[in-house]
Parts: sequence; C-alpha cells; structure tokens
Amino acid sequence: MSEAKPICSAKGCRADAVWVLAWNNPKLHTPERRKTWLACEEHREHLSQFLGVRGFLKDVVLLGDWESGSEGSAGSAADR
Repeated sequence: MSEAKPICSAKGCRADAVWVLAWNNPKLHTPERRKTWLACEEHREHLSQFLGVRGFLKDVVLLGDWESGSEGSAGSAADR
C-alpha cells in the first residue's frame, strides 16, 4: 500500500506540498512546540503572511529538508 502524498493546507487546495511552515501560537503553546502547515508553491507566500502578521510563523522549510531533519514528521493530522 502506497503512502498518500502530502497536500497543501490552503483551503480547497489539493496540490502537492513543497513547503513546511512551522508555527507556534505563544498564547497556547510552549516556546519549543512547532505546529505545521504544508504549502504548495502557489500558497506558500499567502500562508506565510497569514501566520507572520499574527507573530506565529517560526520557519519555512522545504518539505524534503524537514522530513530528513530532526524536526519530525511534517503534516501530521494533529498539527494541521
């Protein structure tokens, strides 16, 4: 059985994810906690701005780099 490809977190988008947007709401999460949204090329800037104006955005990383790094598994259902 093959694994489903990660898809963009933008509402209604079904494109393959290319980016991981790591974020944290300081009113709800401990400083080290990172939630993740996934983004396609088209929605990376929009989603980054949405999180950025709220002060939530911590990092934007290519999906392949995130998956191969120590950050853990990007795009888990609990983190979207």
